[in-house]
Amino acid sequence: MRVGVVLMNLGGPTHEDNVRIFLKNLFSDEDIIKLGGGVTQKLFANVISKFRAPNVAEDYKEINGCPKGCTGSKHCFNRKNKVVSDCCSPINGLTESQRRTLEKYFSNILPEHDVKVYTCMRYWLPFADQVMDDMIEDGITHTVLMPLYPQFSWTTTGSSFRDWENVVKEKFGDEGTPWKEFHVKNYHLNESYLQAFNDRIDEALSEMDDDTRNKTHFIFSAHGTPLLEVRSGDPYTVEIKETMEAIMERREVKNSYWLGFQSRVGPQKWTQPNTEDLVRRHLEYGIKNFLMIPIAFVTDHIETLFELGVELVEDLEEEGFEFDNFAVMKGLNDHPHYIKALAEETIRVLGHEIDSSSVQWNGKKKSQTEATV
Repeated sequence: MRVGVVLMNLGGPTHEDNVRIFLKNLFSDEDIIKLGGGVTQKLFANVISKFRAPNVAEDYKEINGCPKGCTGSKHCFNRKNKVVSDCCSPINGLTESQRRTLEKYFSNILPEHDVKVYTCMRYWLPFADQVMDDMIEDGITHTVLMPLYPQFSWTTTGSSFRDWENVVKEKFGDEGTPWKEFHVKNYHLNESYLQAFNDRIDEALSEMDDDTRNKTHFIFSAHGTPLLEVRSGDPYTVEIKETMEAIMERREVKNSYWLGFQSRVGPQKWTQPNTEDLVRRHLEYGIKNFLMIPIAFVTDHIETLFELGVELVEDLEEEGFEFDNFAVMKGLNDHPHYIKALAEETIRVLGHEIDSSSVQWNGKKKSQTEATV
């Protein structure tokens, strides 16, 4: 038995030359931009990616994730060509760090099993077909698809699953995969995941003095989603709210908190309130201390480091608003409790394939009931 855990994430460009291709892949996804596919979708993706690429490239340069050399996967062109890029999304190196940390974690808690962890990006390298080739070479017999999206949405987890299934059909046809496959749908209320969030919040608050900490309002910010998705039954928005409430229920000190949505793309109406409008409304009421909490993002990338950390502040300051303190919570990234959450969910979906009583959490074996969380 050789287990392959596939971490599914958005991905990001690794060089200025592939920003446009990355955007084209993103806007070609019918699960995000519903234009019916075909010629119309392709035309839209081509036009919008060409138009937006230069500005987006400048944004990535401001938050370049690999200033001293490639920290991404073995499939990255920068790593292969030994290129130092000034326009690489931090999501690549940070997801690779999550992959390595989780693989090491499994070697400690499942010493009797061989567990390999892979990264599969949706819109940039490594793609699903490359990951499957690696898994075949490694002789994987059991696969767990683990989205790095704790809350389920058809536009994120659903899109990644469907892309994976399409590649499986192309690659294996009617014969099917050489491995058994298991899916983690969501884990937005996993206790280890929630603890990781509260640890990150506490880290951010610890950098403030007592007076600032007491005045700070929490602005939870999630990636928005089209209202069409919400009305069609997509559970994402509900699960985001459940996660937020669960985080706050576990906090001893209850700061005021609010939820906003960011990163709208396309012509459709999206979930409200918009994060920038929400902060603006607070400022108009005289509130000037904020902790931005990127609730739907487990890996720092352009939506957290640039949209929240740079662009939001610049836009509001240009309008004449002033802050006393504005902080952005660090992403979960490879936080120990988040890595533990991924391991717990992996073992849970494997069910009877692994004797969970053999799991050595913190160096100690747990009973069957305890290990399945």
